[in-house]
Amino acid sequence: MSNVPPLRLHASTVVVGEAGILIRGPSGAGKTSLALALIGMARIQGRFVRLVADDRTEITVRAGRVIAGPVSPIEGLVERRGLGLTPEPHLAGAVIRLVIDCGAEPERMPEPEALVETIAGVTLPRLCLLPRAGDERLVLAALALFAGPG
Repeated sequence: MSNVPPLRLHASTVVVGEAGILIRGPSGAGKTSLALALIGMARIQGRFVRLVADDRTEITVRAGRVIAGPVSPIEGLVERRGLGLTPEPHLAGAVIRLVIDCGAEPERMPEPEALVETIAGVTLPRLCLLPRAGDERLVLAALALFAGPG
């Protein structure tokens, strides 16, 4: 058991294979759009993919792993701009293997310390980006590079 209390983050989370991807950023930064693009791309590739949480994610630490889960009352819902809250197949939790920070232009050649983030005492691989069309490919490549096959 961890003595770290649960954290609620302004973040969306998806799982690809067995790897959770935590997508953080301020409102309007493109978290949901990136999550939906990841879901679409992974499905096209024939990979298992599910939403865990949209907009708000609860983080706990168990056995040295960061676990992400949905927050009530928006569990199983995703906000699609122009449609509002819509249902989406989801999982109750995922082990986070990659952190994406949305809202800042990434460095062309980031220093090694820019490629990690510590959440609740656990260090995880990190990628910064200003979400654009096609970035789901970059995220899936980073997942393969940093977290192994997922």
